Amino acid sequence: MTELVLVRHGETEWHAENRYAGRTDVALTPRGLEQAAELAGWAADAAPDLVLCSPLSRAHRTAAPAAEAAGCALVVEPDLVEVDFGEGDGLTREEMAERFPDALAAFLAAPASHPFPGGERGDAAVARARPVLDRIAADRPDARVLVVAHQTLLRLLLCDHLGLPLDHYRAVFPRLESTARTVLVPSSTGPAALLRLNAR
Repeated sequence: MTELVLVRHGETEWHAENRYAGRTDVALTPRGLEQAAELAGWAADAAPDLVLCSPLSRAHRTAAPAAEAAGCALVVEPDLVEVDFGEGDGLTREEMAERFPDALAAFLAAPASHPFPGGERGDAAVARARPVLDRIAADRPDARVLVVAHQTLLRLLLCDHLGLPLDHYRAVFPRLESTARTVLVPSSTGPAALLRLNAR
């Protein structure tokens, strides 16, 4: 069985201000680089067979040391890019409440169905990213694959794999910690098995 080790990238410059980072290419902080090194230490022992990552630099810079430590390939998958937050990208919750309060309220009630203005629906994000994981599971049935991507996309993919409503992703998975490991074993016949969540 394929073991998918899902990891949110390291801390970024927008973390401290709680800004929504979607497609904007936000840099890692010094702490984020330390977290990438810690993930590499795990990879040196756990020896993943492959590392996949989003094309955004915060994910790539988190994933590259792990691939090097494990001595395996690093593959950049464009479809693992973060959900597009539209007009919400780069804003805090307070700034959104000032600019589009009704849209913010709709998002908080059903975030996958009601994205921020100009943003990407949750089902559209899953439709582009899920095939990447399905292909890897089919091609490497006994592999351990490290997937370094983004919090919102990964929470949506977790809900989809587990058979949970996409609109529940914020409630069921309130937070994926930076570089913590969430381990999923996918199934072609039913819901996946969630083996670990936010493990260190």
